[in-house]
Amino acid sequence: MTCWYEGPLAAFDTETTGVDVETDRIVSAAVVVQEAPGARPRVTRWLVNPGVPVPAAATAVHGLTQEQVQRNGRWPSPVMDEIARQLAEQAVRGRPLVVMNAPFDLTLLDRELRRHRASSLCRWFESTPLFVLDPLVLDKHLDRYRKGRRTLGALCAHYEVPLDGAHDAAADALAAMEVVRAVGRRFPARLERLSPAELHTLQAVWHAAQARGLQAWFARTGTEETVDPAWPLRPNLPAAA
Repeated sequence: MTCWYEGPLAAFDTETTGVDVETDRIVSAAVVVQEAPGARPRVTRWLVNPGVPVPAAATAVHGLTQEQVQRNGRWPSPVMDEIARQLAEQAVRGRPLVVMNAPFDLTLLDRELRRHRASSLCRWFESTPLFVLDPLVLDKHLDRYRKGRRTLGALCAHYEVPLDGAHDAAADALAAMEVVRAVGRRFPARLERLSPAELHTLQAVWHAAQARGLQAWFARTGTEETVDPAWPLRPNLPAAA
């Protein structure tokens, strides 16, 4: 029987106006589908006019300017619906979804759906659950004592995965998918008997433990930063009174 990391996978990634999931916006996104390792991936891309300024700092990361998204980008409402529909299709077809640092991209999408569609990401998976594979969580759990950074670029270097065109949503999604496959091959004894559904549940536990460890380290170093233990989606903040 084919192991999940040698079978069909999908991947999702976004580029944004910043790093605050509650206030920043999606400017580009991609879903990549690959039926087997080495198979030609199918890529769906979106370019979004977020309706807010694209800061120079964000442009410096992904290269998308205010002028580009205003000229060529689509309005967020239909795009967010299309993205959610694509992710729901992956769930229906039984493809696990690879998302690097899932709470960032999936929470951003959820907030965009709430903002523009009066909906939420969870509503799309009420009948068929989505199983997420997060290379960041998997790598940190399976190789927890390795020193060094764990960015997508660092993981690609460690697992010898090509990363061409970093900070392009499609390129990053494909690279994250290849990292997940590489992680599976590196740790088969610990992963091959687990189903994507079981791994989804375990990753929520592993991420929470990782968050507690990072929070404790921040406390020791006097860093005033809060680490959210929720995975793969952060809970919606209650509306202000």
